[in-house]
Amino acid sequence: MNIVIFGAGALGTYFGARWIESGENVTFFVREGRKSQIEKEGLGITSVEGNTEIENPILFTKPEDIKDPDLILLGVKGYHLEGTLPALKAFVAKGAKVLPILNGIEHLSILRDELGEEAVLGGLSYIIATLDDQGHVQHTSDLHELIYGPLHPSQQEICKELNQISEKANFNCFLSTAIEEEMWKKYMFISAMSGVTTAGDFHTGTIRDVPETFELVQKVMNEIGTLASKYDVHINQEDVKRRMDQFNTLPYEATSSMHQDKRKKNKLEVEHLQGGALRLAERVQLPLPYTDTLYRLIKPYETQES
Repeated sequence: MNIVIFGAGALGTYFGARWIESGENVTFFVREGRKSQIEKEGLGITSVEGNTEIENPILFTKPEDIKDPDLILLGVKGYHLEGTLPALKAFVAKGAKVLPILNGIEHLSILRDELGEEAVLGGLSYIIATLDDQGHVQHTSDLHELIYGPLHPSQQEICKELNQISEKANFNCFLSTAIEEEMWKKYMFISAMSGVTTAGDFHTGTIRDVPETFELVQKVMNEIGTLASKYDVHINQEDVKRRMDQFNTLPYEATSSMHQDKRKKNKLEVEHLQGGALRLAERVQLPLPYTDTLYRLIKPYETQES
């Protein structure tokens, strides 16, 4: 399988490098600035699951230079989604399927409308990773999961092939028969974690230390679970409990990528995450008071001057 990593951010670099380790053919489609950085600094991972360096990674900046792509792993930030569409259309025209692992839900309908229902797989990841000043991945917990599955019957075969490949790589993988439900469960988790850590400027350990603040995490999860039910996806209290248990197992200093971006004064995904939930809720006339409050607290930091 010819895999193209669209954007070599922390997620794309991590999973792309792990596939390369296991012998797969992986290409990175990047911007000129990132290409120059990788050519200068290399492509490396520092991880509790094992360090690795990729020698001479294959880098491209123009979609026309990539021949015969089979799978595009799309791991960009939500606010970059619109800018990816022209290149994605070029890849799909060559026969590629797109596996988005963006946070959130809204991007699914956008991609399927633009690329066609048969071109877009369902996917998500659970990982705590960031890029350092050299553009290398810092992976700080044993959480490194990639979950994927078909959203259309024609995608069964490529999902099976992807699963065979990923089972040989150094990360945890799972082929889901209910991938949209899994995406909503991730959305529930990340909405709460990103919202509370970013709005409060807290690590997860600090949140767990204060019962009242910890309870806020669960209240946000319950809101997103209710929202999912309005879109015919059932999330029960056992699902919420599992995600709360997952939150409990995170390292004390762990935090969300949006909180990391806030500290670095990078642009935030608040409009894609909390804003997206509020737009979906408005369509079905569902109030989300906790999510709405977090959104309003984070919004002033959406764009900051470094």
